[in-house]
Amino acid sequence: MILAVRVYLSTVIKRLIVAPLLYVSLLLTFLLSVGCSSKPDIIEITGSKMGTTYHITVVADQIPPQNLAQQIDDLLAAVDNSMSTYKQNSEISQFNRMQVGDKLEISKQFADVIQISRDVWQRSNGAFDPTVGPLVDLWGFGAKVLDLTIPSDQSIANALSNTGFEYVQLQDSVLTKTKPVELDLSAVAKGYAVDLVADLLEMSALPDYLVEVGGEIRVSGLNPQGEPWRVAIEQPQIPSSVNRVLALSDIAVATSGDYRNYFEQDGVKYSHTIDPRSGKPVTHSLASVTVVTKSCAEADAWATAFSVMGADQSIELADQMGLPVYLLVRENQQYASINSAAFKPYLNQPPNSLIDKEN
Repeated sequence: MILAVRVYLSTVIKRLIVAPLLYVSLLLTFLLSVGCSSKPDIIEITGSKMGTTYHITVVADQIPPQNLAQQIDDLLAAVDNSMSTYKQNSEISQFNRMQVGDKLEISKQFADVIQISRDVWQRSNGAFDPTVGPLVDLWGFGAKVLDLTIPSDQSIANALSNTGFEYVQLQDSVLTKTKPVELDLSAVAKGYAVDLVADLLEMSALPDYLVEVGGEIRVSGLNPQGEPWRVAIEQPQIPSSVNRVLALSDIAVATSGDYRNYFEQDGVKYSHTIDPRSGKPVTHSLASVTVVTKSCAEADAWATAFSVMGADQSIELADQMGLPVYLLVRENQQYASINSAAFKPYLNQPPNSLIDKEN
């Protein structure tokens, strides 16, 4: 375990950039400063959990709990022990080994994530499906190492027969399956972990914070400058390059992109983003999806769903839901931005003003 706590009591200016991991393409950029000892302390907690890193920044007007860092690490460990497919004794691994008709009593956290996943699965018409694992493995993007060859139609049909979130049933705290499907909650678990840490900070009377786990973010209140937290969306295929900076308070944000993880065969690129409905990689031009909403778990799941759906369907559904969404679409070796109506308030600030101020 890597765990560090730093409390800044003197004048500092710090810039932190968190690079995206795996499917996440979110670049986090913000400035922190403290003028004198009469101003709030800045507490920064970092560590590793859930196969990724986490960074928490708190602007504290009062002395925080002495064991705050340990509480956060324990909270993330609980999510990991529940939802990691790499842990043999996790709840999700137990479910995946179950036979049809078996029953598994699960924790409230696991049940919460199942319910969030079911809502996004239903509203996205199956574009988000936590049982897509066999298809991801078949195309060579999963944990199982397979040859990067184009699967046959029959192989795809066989894998599709072992997917379907409708075959996962939750009643009260009991989880069952009506078909031998397996779950992978990696597209929502990190966002859910962010929400749990944020709720812990709220309960500890620490309302000004930024929580980031594996690129998923939730912010509250103001940064030490008394301004909204600054979160930047990465420019696709240009590492550490910023497309747009958002000024955010009391909100969560998640980004998903397909421009890092793909393979090419016979001149054709095959994305790691698999459509659970067709069993094949997506072929649309959508490169990056950023979702802004109150729940980081929901933002995380919707970023994945929209990555499957493509730009037109995503904007149509986001507008129906009133969900703030920002898309980057490939156009002749360039990237054009498209946004839902609810995202327009985040465009009021010129995109380069914060970038120029930080450099």
